[in-house]
Amino acid sequence: MEKGTDPREANADATRQVGAEPTGDKDVAIAMVGEEGHIVDPVVVQRAVRKIDWFLIPAMTIGYGLVYYDKAILGSAALFGMTADLKLSVPDPRNPAAVDTSRLSWATSIFYFGMLGGLYPMSYALQRFETGRILGGVVVLWSLICMLTAAVTSHQGLYAQRFFLGFIESVIPTGFMCNISGYYTQQEQSLRQSWWFSATGLWTILGGALNYGFAQITGGGLRRWQYIYLLAGCLTFIFGLFCFAVPSSPVSAWFLTKDERFAAVERLRYGQTGVRCPKFKWSQLREAALDIKIWLIAIMMASAYTVNGAVSGFGPLIVSTFGWTTLESIVFQFPLGGLCLITILLTGWLGSRYSNIRILMLILCCLPVIAGCAIIWRSEWTYHAAAPVVGYTLTGTFGAVVSLIITIGMSNVAGHTKKSFTAATIFVAYCVGNIIGPQLIKSQTKASHYPELWLGLIICYCIAILAAAALFVVLRYENRKKESVLVEDEAERAKLAFQDLTDKENPYFRYVM
Repeated sequence: MEKGTDPREANADATRQVGAEPTGDKDVAIAMVGEEGHIVDPVVVQRAVRKIDWFLIPAMTIGYGLVYYDKAILGSAALFGMTADLKLSVPDPRNPAAVDTSRLSWATSIFYFGMLGGLYPMSYALQRFETGRILGGVVVLWSLICMLTAAVTSHQGLYAQRFFLGFIESVIPTGFMCNISGYYTQQEQSLRQSWWFSATGLWTILGGALNYGFAQITGGGLRRWQYIYLLAGCLTFIFGLFCFAVPSSPVSAWFLTKDERFAAVERLRYGQTGVRCPKFKWSQLREAALDIKIWLIAIMMASAYTVNGAVSGFGPLIVSTFGWTTLESIVFQFPLGGLCLITILLTGWLGSRYSNIRILMLILCCLPVIAGCAIIWRSEWTYHAAAPVVGYTLTGTFGAVVSLIITIGMSNVAGHTKKSFTAATIFVAYCVGNIIGPQLIKSQTKASHYPELWLGLIICYCIAILAAAALFVVLRYENRKKESVLVEDEAERAKLAFQDLTDKENPYFRYVM
């Protein structure tokens, strides 16, 4: 124990202080563990991490799964009569024999304009106020807006509903990313970020199964697509009630004992990433806005997520053009979702087990997406063609690419305001990719296999590879620069850990690649 400090005494003092969080400009963790390092029982640490895992990860997987399902069901709902009911697909005035689906494209894209509007305000609210109250209230409101989709009667009404839905849902990804970075070490973040983001693949499968079930409905007073949105809204409401119980940080984690809370915070000292600071700092915002690393990560995310904007919103419709029925098109979401799930979890596990391989894995996972797009574009689209379906399935590795971008982005920043800005910026880029993706689909070019779409996606993934390579060079340079001037001092390292310093301000912070 350093300087004779007893963690039980320190924890007792912290318990009296944490309620008010009197930390000023510093991290809330400092009220609990102080500025000096402490020795903690590894058994208590393991027990605390296990409890955190069981409390956070299943709920976050369900929560992000609902976000993904809520977006992706538009593609399936379109197959169940939504396009006709809301006039999302109309004859092309320039060519009456063709169909214009631009309204459906905009219904997909406008969701992300709403999310763009909500990301920075929601990130600010999550930093300044208690996480549980913000998350719970916003998610319950999200559930109500989702259910109101069933009441929409025109494409204009759908546009408005989708915008507000995107604005509200922006709270989830940024909140989850900051939560993981505040509860786990840099090494652990890769696996934990992949766990909740794996809902992208898991809910592609679960959502496809649910939609397949709704396809069997032949009676009732509502259309099949309306039942889908009512179910999604009800599931979201239940999740929203749970969100009220989510603590803001391990400092206030009510499901841990006093000793476990102390151990959960103290173990984060060495990594220098901090836990949470509710004070908004303009200096950190300025630093983040001028940090090339954040913008390289944003370029990677915008480029990588163009495929989701096309595949999640139009996937079943694209597959149906290969001669498959509505139900068969939904079933073909299963292998894509399975590959997405497996690659996200595998890369997350490898990233936590081996150091500095995350950017390499990201580049490798880009290659099957490029290959898949090329196969779809250049293969024959004959009746029940197999090749384009194989290519479509290969694009599922985009999930691993995006998961790694999130992990690399959030494990390489410190300072809570800078973390919040980074999380929001990553998902601003995510929105840009999702807005661009659907606009690459031109129904008039169906006969030539949507060349703008597949060529555009290939170019975007080449850009992602180049940005990833540039980021690797920048991170390695920054680490070497810090190592060349720093004389290690463990006492100083311990003192700086919870001062809410940024990664640039803290000489002991190291970037992971």
